[in-house]
Formats: sequence, structure tokens, C-alpha cells
Amino acid sequence: MNKTSPPIPILIPLIIGMIAISFAPILVRYSDAPASVQGMYRMLFTVILMLPFGTRQLRTVKSISRKDWILLVLAGFFLALHFLLWMESLNFTSIASSTIILALEPVFVMIGAYFVFKDRIGKFALIGLIVALIGAICVGSGDIGLSGDAFKGDLLSFLGTIAVAVNMLIAKQILTRVSSYLYSLIVFAIAFVCFAFYNLAVGFNMGEYPVREWGIFVLLAIVPTVFGHMIFNWLLQYVKPTTISISVFAEPVGASLLGMLLFQEMITSFQLIGGAFIILGLLLYMRTEHSVKTISAEAA
Repeated sequence: MNKTSPPIPILIPLIIGMIAISFAPILVRYSDAPASVQGMYRMLFTVILMLPFGTRQLRTVKSISRKDWILLVLAGFFLALHFLLWMESLNFTSIASSTIILALEPVFVMIGAYFVFKDRIGKFALIGLIVALIGAICVGSGDIGLSGDAFKGDLLSFLGTIAVAVNMLIAKQILTRVSSYLYSLIVFAIAFVCFAFYNLAVGFNMGEYPVREWGIFVLLAIVPTVFGHMIFNWLLQYVKPTTISISVFAEPVGASLLGMLLFQEMITSFQLIGGAFIILGLLLYMRTEHSVKTISAEAA
């Protein structure tokens, strides 16, 4: 790791990040703009908000190696892909189902860390993986019974979760050499470019939106991105990627409660059972996190 300990207790930024990301599906659901347009402006406004706070660090851009630039481009692409797939999923399935499946992120990070960083997978971690996947199957099978669209939304969320797990694994490698601020700025900018090309190719309207929509775009940048993803990127300097990913199990809880309150989306029995299995699986992983010392997840 770059540093031995953060300047403040890890729990504080972790809680802030968990609360912030819980508002992401609510804001997405309130918007009438295409998911890719929401994602594009979310990234653009985030970059604009970040620029004034790191002018000195911008000078170090020249020192980034060609290999790291390739990794940064890949990280930005997979982040854009995650936002596109996951945000689009909310047009088909419920907030609860989409965010419950998103909570599988640590499972994919754990699998990726095994192949990329050669991390050992302990007994409880493997059991947790199986239990969490059973939970995802429960949610998906329940939504098949509701409608084909609901299952399509679950599948989009599932693929979006894989994309963000890849992003996390790439980030862990780069953040040993590039500051979290510079990493976030560049990756968000690359994600914006990816969205812009996609929107141009598809032919989506990118400018004629009411004030309400622009307000949602700005809030998407401030709340779940600056106070969510940026904080998590910063924390990656001090902890393992799976430790950060484990925090996403708070999102389905907070988002589902907000979904019930604001959109009257009641939680089904399949969602409750599946969500319980996923959280149980993640808790089993956390037991492994304390008992198994991984080989190179810190990638110093």
C-alpha cells in the first residue's frame, strides 16, 4: 500500500460512502433522460467539481507511464460500462432487485483478485461466494415470475456488477503509483468520453432537457460520485479492493427502503430471501478477511 494508515478512521469515510451510493438508484429513477445521458453528465459535472481542488497534482500527469495510461483508459471504459448497464437496469427491474444484485460486487472482486493478484480464497470465502450466488439466483428467479423485463433488468445489473468489479481490480493496481485524486479525475473524464461517443453513435439528445433534469445530473455527480465513488477510490490506498466492495451491501438496504418510501416499490419474498443470502455470503467473506492473510491484494 502507499501509506500505512489514513489521516482519519476508515469507518467514517466508509459510512459516508455507503450512505451516498444509496441515493444513486433513487436519482436515476427520478430522471427521464436515457441512462447513457445521465451517466455522461454525471461524469462531466464530477470532473468540473474536482478540477479546482487538485491543480498542483495535474502537473504530475506527464509522469504517468504508458502502461498506466492503458490501465486508466480500461478503468474508465469499465466504469462507463458499469454505469450504463446498471442505470439502464433500473428501467426494467425494481430498485431492490437491481441493488441487491449489485451487492455481488465483492464476489467478483474476490474471484478477480484470485486470478490477478493470486490471493488465496479461504474456506469461508468460498462458501460465502456460493451462498451469495444462490441469493442472486433467488432474486432473478423471482423476477422471472414477475415479467421478462424484470429479469432483463436483473441481467443488466449482473453484467454491470462484473464491469465495476473489473474497474476496482484495475484501480488497485494503478493507485500504487497514481494519486487517488488524479486517478479519479482521469477515469471519470475517460468515462465521460466513452458516454459521449456512445450517445453520438446512438443519436440520443444530449442538450435539450428541463431544469429538473439538469438538477438530477448535478446531484448524481455530487452525492453518489463525489461522496461515494471518490471516497472509495481514496480508501483503496489503504485497504483491499474487496474490503471496499463489501460496503456495497449497505446500498440495497438503504436504496430499497427509499424505493418503498418514494416509489411504493414493496419488497417481494424472493428479494428478501435472495438479499439475505447475499448479505450472509458477504458476511462469511468478512470472516475470511480477518482470518486469511492474502498474498498480494495490497500490490505494493
